[in-house]
Amino acid sequence: MPGENLSRDEAHERAALLSVDGYEVVLDLRSAVGDSADAVRTFRSETTIRFRRTGEGTSTFVDLIAPAVTAVTLNGRSLDPEAVFDGSRIALDGLADENVLVVDAQCAYSRTGEGMHRFVDPEDGEVYLYTQYEPADARRVYATFEQPDLKAPHLFAVTAPEGWTVWSNGAGEQDAEGVWRFAETAPISTYISCVVAGPYHYVTDRYTRTLADGTELEIPLGAMCRKGLARHFDADDVFLVTKQGFDFFHDNFDYPYPFGKYDQAFVPEYNLGAMENPGMVTFREEYIYRGKVTQAAYERRANVILHEMAHMWFGDLVTMVWWDDLWLKESFADFMGSFSLAEATRFTNSWVTFANNRKAWAYRADQLPSTHPITADIRDLEDAKLNFDGITYAKGASVLKQLVAYAGRDAFLEGARRYFKRHAYGNTRLTDLLTILEETSGRDMKAWAKSWLQTSGVNTLTPAVSHDAEGRITELAVLQEGAELRPHRAAVGLYRLSGGELVRYARAEADITGARTVVADLAGEAKPDLVLVNDDDLTYCKVRFDEDSLATLRAHLGDITDPLARALCWSALWNQTRDALMPARDFVSVVLAFAGRETDIGVLQMVHAWGKSAVTHYAAPAWREEGGRLLAEGALRELRVAEPGSEHQLTWARFFAATASSEADFQLLEGLLDGAAKIDGLDVDQELRWSLLSPLAAHGRADEARIGEELTRDDTATGKRHQVRLLASRPSAAVKAQAWAQVVESDTLSNALVEATIAGFVQPSQRELIAPYAEKYFAVIERLWAERSIQIGMDVVRGLFPGLQDDEATLTATDTWLSAHESAAPALRRLVLESRDDLARALRAQDCDRLAG
Repeated sequence: MPGENLSRDEAHERAALLSVDGYEVVLDLRSAVGDSADAVRTFRSETTIRFRRTGEGTSTFVDLIAPAVTAVTLNGRSLDPEAVFDGSRIALDGLADENVLVVDAQCAYSRTGEGMHRFVDPEDGEVYLYTQYEPADARRVYATFEQPDLKAPHLFAVTAPEGWTVWSNGAGEQDAEGVWRFAETAPISTYISCVVAGPYHYVTDRYTRTLADGTELEIPLGAMCRKGLARHFDADDVFLVTKQGFDFFHDNFDYPYPFGKYDQAFVPEYNLGAMENPGMVTFREEYIYRGKVTQAAYERRANVILHEMAHMWFGDLVTMVWWDDLWLKESFADFMGSFSLAEATRFTNSWVTFANNRKAWAYRADQLPSTHPITADIRDLEDAKLNFDGITYAKGASVLKQLVAYAGRDAFLEGARRYFKRHAYGNTRLTDLLTILEETSGRDMKAWAKSWLQTSGVNTLTPAVSHDAEGRITELAVLQEGAELRPHRAAVGLYRLSGGELVRYARAEADITGARTVVADLAGEAKPDLVLVNDDDLTYCKVRFDEDSLATLRAHLGDITDPLARALCWSALWNQTRDALMPARDFVSVVLAFAGRETDIGVLQMVHAWGKSAVTHYAAPAWREEGGRLLAEGALRELRVAEPGSEHQLTWARFFAATASSEADFQLLEGLLDGAAKIDGLDVDQELRWSLLSPLAAHGRADEARIGEELTRDDTATGKRHQVRLLASRPSAAVKAQAWAQVVESDTLSNALVEATIAGFVQPSQRELIAPYAEKYFAVIERLWAERSIQIGMDVVRGLFPGLQDDEATLTATDTWLSAHESAAPALRRLVLESRDDLARALRAQDCDRLAG
């Protein structure tokens, strides 16, 4: 990635020098189809940028990453591309007060999901294109001033192969010459411009609303996917959630949707969950379900739809100046996704999912050595790429939930309304939002922001309870630990066993400040069986238990009737396991005892993932095999008693496949695949077939021919990814060598197939087989980081870290590399440091578990 970085200082300097009046982008994508003799397949990109000089200076640069530049003209003056273009920037000298720049280039189609991604469907040979830019890949498609604070209107014209349809941010139509021309956008940042092109299956609908002033708002809706997925596409449900979201945001934001139409494209080989391009939102096509899935899957998709819709206001209408304030869009969108989901859709328990799933992501990120404040110090684009993390998203959203409890819902929403109106189509910093929230809440937001937004780390809250002789609480205090003691608005719940159920009988909210806070309102209450700090999940913290409460949970976690309280307890026990305070085998015992009683399907799926991770990473090596056997036995037991045809049955079937390890397990999986075995109500559809086949491949029970037979049944893009993963998972030294070479020594695989190959290569049951690659990993990662795109570099450095070689020797090898590569790219060092921390945490947890044995 040499020369492709952009620093914050460079961006600020350029923003002080100029403002952009508009982009006109003309793309010729006819080269996307047919054979190509060129080593790199390219398309023509002609960009006209009109900009003004507003500061001192007569020189600047425009961003472009392209194999070739044909012509550069500045204010009618021809510039020599050989002299001014260095592969990522075009130098501009002699600026006038008003400038017109024209750049004619050959840009490359992408295989990595960055820029103009080109995908060939193996099922029917059709070609599909889409763009993905965040944080700075618009420059791979057209010449740009690639920074979020240089907003401008965009006007796109696209020539495409015959029979294709093209979409962009604005409404478009094909003219008599066959060129697709699109309406000029409102002022937007370059990273949210977008083009989607190909023979997509396209469905339409319409949203209408009468606004407060009596005018009618009408938003044309569209949804699209590859033709090969059309038979699975439930567009009606996508449109239902979309309309519910528009109702919610118009009810609460008092600012009409400002970008005209609203298309949603589900695209192949997508690196992200989705991207908030105004008027043209893109999603990973895995949100179109090819087989039976649980309601948790539909909830995840609905959350993503609403998250991206919230961005139309938080991020697109009002945008951060620089990536330091990325949270101004991502934290708000993450919060609003769950908020709107709970209040406007059928997924009324979305805060349970948030507490159990999203916050687990945040807790992990906030305990890594790379943890950072929510308002981060983003020095350059590589920093920015890595900060799309659990802190910016999930911790930020958690802190906003705390803010709503602190400032009040009405004050928070009124602040949002004023923020949109005051800064529409502009760029903001933290202080702009805080000023408005102080107006609406009357609170000192600067002090709140200093504690919550400008410091890093997670606090731990633990109850300390004393009782009198009659069993009444004499004092209940909350003890706070952490590098930064923060103010928490939190609830404390008291629970007791009654009629076989663990129910709450008392609750008090309090402002938790300092190291010790007494919750006076609970004095005099009867002695509880369970004290739950952060009941109702109002704040962001790790929760601990007193000894009596912990004993209650070990015996009665499944008796908690409230699903949110139960989810919080599962999460707290998992955090204790990760922190080497609860032996992994004890956590597995709790899973085996109570997972079968978990009613919330999303929570159950997280518990399954945690149980498997406990055995894989945190159990003492000598107990791993037994732990895996216990999980597989428990999964099969629950599978057999689950209600036939239920989503719980499907979830237990997938977990059984994920934990299968014995001869009997493998025989059952083979029987389910060939029809010799049946479980009443279990529909073994194609997606489940791949899940059942996966452990057979990893344990040498399914060879290349058998995997090929399954691909013949499912000769689709999704089937191909499964096949690649399973081929790489086979327990053979030759297989591992080939997979390593395909990922590390070659760059011919697409991003999706790189991901699939890595997933197959790394198998917990093959620790000894892949051990030789630990040394190879440290020998190649710096070269690989320099040669590959940021996205592929991240995938490989994270995915191939030898974390399964969980011993002190690997920890020492990691430290040796870090010591010898202090001058390596900061983003690369960060990835290695994070992996090192995961490994060190695993070793501490294994020591804890070993002592329990």
